[in-house]
Formats: sequence, C-alpha cells, structure tokens
Amino acid sequence: MTIQRILPAARYSEAVIVNGLIFCAGMVPENSSDDATLQTEDVLGQIDALLAQCGTDKTRLIDATIYLADMADYAAMNLAWDNWVAPGCAPARATVEAKLADPAWKIEIKIVAAQ
Repeated sequence: MTIQRILPAARYSEAVIVNGLIFCAGMVPENSSDDATLQTEDVLGQIDALLAQCGTDKTRLIDATIYLADMADYAAMNLAWDNWVAPGCAPARATVEAKLADPAWKIEIKIVAAQ
C-alpha cells in the first residue's frame, strides 16, 4: 500500500492519499475578521485548491465534518455550503459546535474525498 503525503510539515500533512482516498486536514479561514459566510467561502476555496492538487474535485467528496465555533452561524455557513456543493454530489456530513484553536475562527472543515 502506498501512502502519499501532500504538503507535509512536522506536525501534520495537508492531505494524505491512501487506497484512492484523500484525507484532508482541517481547513480554517485565512481571513479571520470575515463573517461566517465569508469564512466558509474562504475555507471551501482552499478545499477546492487542495483537491485539485490531489487530482480530484468536490464532485468526489465522501465525507465532511464541519466545526462551528457557534451554532448560531449554522445558517450562514449553509448559505456558502449550499452554493458550493456540487448538485447530486453532497457528501455524508456532520456539523458540530466546537471551541476552535483561534477564537477568531468561526469554522473549520475536514473532508474525505475519492481520487
């Protein structure tokens, strides 16, 4: 079995590919001063770029875990999510409230996709 690490660092890799599956690290917004919708759009754009680097795209999503700092942002996050997810290709998904590493982050998204 071959394991390919994408953008590895000392603590984690941005993605790991094994047996045709891509496990992506949690992605957080680059601009933490934005509102929840814009932070979500930012993270989804990063996911698009990482998936492209791995040779796939959002039509191959399998699973998504969305961490919100405050569930009050659920509708704002879904606004961006619903505009982004490919029609007919929605992954299995869980959304939970969690204390994130940076208090300014409103969202973190972790996904699994097929190559």
